[in-house]
Amino acid sequence: MKTLLYKVCLFVIFVICYVDVQAQSDSLKINSLKKVLLTEKEDTNKVNTLNQMSGMLAHDKNSAIAYANQALVLSQKLNYSIGEGNAFYTLGDIETGNNYINKKRDINKALEYFNKAIKIFKASGNQLKVADTYSEIADAYRGLNSNFSEAANYFFAALKIYEKLGAKDKLANRYIGLGSDYIRFGDFNKGLSKLKFSLSTYEQMNDSPDIASVCIIIGQSYLQNKKLNDALYYFDKAFSIYTTLGKNSPEYGIPWAKGNIADVYISQAENAFLASDNHQLALKKIQLALPLCMQRLELESAGNMSHSQTYLQIGNCYYDLSYMLPKTSKESNLLESKKYYELSLKLGKETNGKELTRDSYNKLSIVFHAMGNYKEAYENYTNYISNRDSILSADVTKKIAQLQMQYDFDKKDAAAKAAQEKKDADAKHIKNQQYLVITALGVIVLAAIIIVLTQFRNNKLKQQANIALQNQKNKVESTLAELKSTQAQLIQSEKMASLGELTAGIAHEIQNPLNFVNNFSEVNKEMLEELKAERLKPNAERDEDLQTDLINDVIANEEKINHHGKRADAIVKGMLQHSRQTSGMKEATDINALCDEYLRLSYHGLRAKDKSFNADFKTDFDESIGKINIVPQDIGRVLLNLFNNAFYATNSEQKTADESYKPLVTIQTKKLTDKIEITVSDNGNGIPQNIIDKIFQPFFTTKPTGEGTGLGLSLVYDIITKEHNGTIKVESTEGEGTTFVINLSIS
Repeated sequence: MKTLLYKVCLFVIFVICYVDVQAQSDSLKINSLKKVLLTEKEDTNKVNTLNQMSGMLAHDKNSAIAYANQALVLSQKLNYSIGEGNAFYTLGDIETGNNYINKKRDINKALEYFNKAIKIFKASGNQLKVADTYSEIADAYRGLNSNFSEAANYFFAALKIYEKLGAKDKLANRYIGLGSDYIRFGDFNKGLSKLKFSLSTYEQMNDSPDIASVCIIIGQSYLQNKKLNDALYYFDKAFSIYTTLGKNSPEYGIPWAKGNIADVYISQAENAFLASDNHQLALKKIQLALPLCMQRLELESAGNMSHSQTYLQIGNCYYDLSYMLPKTSKESNLLESKKYYELSLKLGKETNGKELTRDSYNKLSIVFHAMGNYKEAYENYTNYISNRDSILSADVTKKIAQLQMQYDFDKKDAAAKAAQEKKDADAKHIKNQQYLVITALGVIVLAAIIIVLTQFRNNKLKQQANIALQNQKNKVESTLAELKSTQAQLIQSEKMASLGELTAGIAHEIQNPLNFVNNFSEVNKEMLEELKAERLKPNAERDEDLQTDLINDVIANEEKINHHGKRADAIVKGMLQHSRQTSGMKEATDINALCDEYLRLSYHGLRAKDKSFNADFKTDFDESIGKINIVPQDIGRVLLNLFNNAFYATNSEQKTADESYKPLVTIQTKKLTDKIEITVSDNGNGIPQNIIDKIFQPFFTTKPTGEGTGLGLSLVYDIITKEHNGTIKVESTEGEGTTFVINLSIS
């Protein structure tokens, strides 16, 4: 014990020297800013200086708040929105404690300030600051009340913006928290991959303080998984970086690294004592750990930093000494351990630290048990269980996994959208070239006619004119053949365009059953693991009812997986059926189901191309129709064209209408005597009466250049009238809407 006390004294001397140097450095910076404030005019520069001053005085909450409020008032007076947003951001950061204030922190106040900051940053279009504020809210939920589910929402919201902006340093920072949460909830490999991504990014940036911070987090991950040598390697690396930085090292760096190295020594001591019964090695490790913990406590106290883990560490050291040293000192070491655990519990309650409160109750239950006070031990253990269950919820793990899946899907969806936009641009280029060819051919035809007329009028050269006329006739016929070939290519291009729109809708539709399949399979895996664990118990301890319930739940989930798998299969088969060339053979088809399917695919296809698009749709199907003989692929193309045009019309109207306008597309089927009637209506901008008779003509379109080929309704007309011997008519009132009415024979 004398040797141990001697080491503690040496560390205290070191602490006093280190704190003095650090305090002098911070004091010089603060005094420099104060001098600047005295000379600055009341402009935006002064707002920025006040915000900076507030951030540096985080150890002095009252002063920090005072400077932030000055920045807020001045920025509002100057109408300086960014300064006002930064002031609210700083006030929110102060309320979170920022690891410096050993007092109760107010998450509600912090969220109020952060939300005001977000509103300002969004209005000014500063997406980076919006993402930074999301990050701070995530840290507040995570650190102040261990609400990991809500924290995950803001984590991924920030990640999406950082990803879009290409902010690698910000992404690396967010991956630290995300990786820590994965490890906290049992997925060590995924968590470690996130942390090592952050480490690699900071190493590329040569950012020494952040490299050290990530090393600490990685070391803690290895420590949590009992990989002590790996943990010690990263802790030593962090300590070396902080030491090299000297006065440029963050104030929390040295004590943080020392404390984590002490955690490794404590674990090594306990392993040596329990596993190999090597009391001498165990005692040596504790004698290394305790001075480190004391140094950490002194450094944190000097910098007004939180002792959220330090009290627990010191309590652990004294508890371990209670059974490593002779029995004569057991009681005194247990009392010391109890004292620090109680300080830790008090701090956890004061700061709303759920995890710290949980761990403190657990340690106190162990100490009271060792002291023979079983009543207090039981009460503390009960409190430990209650706090543990409120933090480690299975719902949190699922929530984070779902958000990760959605985040990954959104990234893939954005990449697919970019690829589709490139394809659309290429297709537009091809269409423009085709239009040029058609124009050139038209010019040639016109020239041929002029030549024919000229030759016809030339009576003197009648014989030569007749020969020339025949030659020109042959050329015109060849030109017309080329025109028909080009028209056929354009018709095929229109069909492929409709297939692309259909594919976008199907991608959206198929995602829902796939999500169900993935989620239920994960739940089945967890229940089977639980069933496996139950079956490993002795027969007398098995819960038969639990096993039966688990088996029944697995069967029920498998039925759901089968159901949604068949749904996905049906969607894929529908897509294949649409994409293959039509055989021209009619078959019995449920026209109501066909209408419903293509209505939804059209809507989701347009939504996939334009996230801002939104409209309502209604169906009114006559169930007495049954099945009719049609070519389903071709009628599907007809319906897809009509639905796309209807949604396009409502979207165009919505851009110019007032807020009372509600876009609506309606599909109705009705059985008549010997035929069925299909009506597609919209409340869009309508078709002018002077062009309504032209809409079924090839290449005629009312859409802007590049947005339509003019072949959609021409194809619709040919499929209905020529292929199915039906009729199609259109009724429209400009500014009110359009209705297409199709009649098809039942036989």
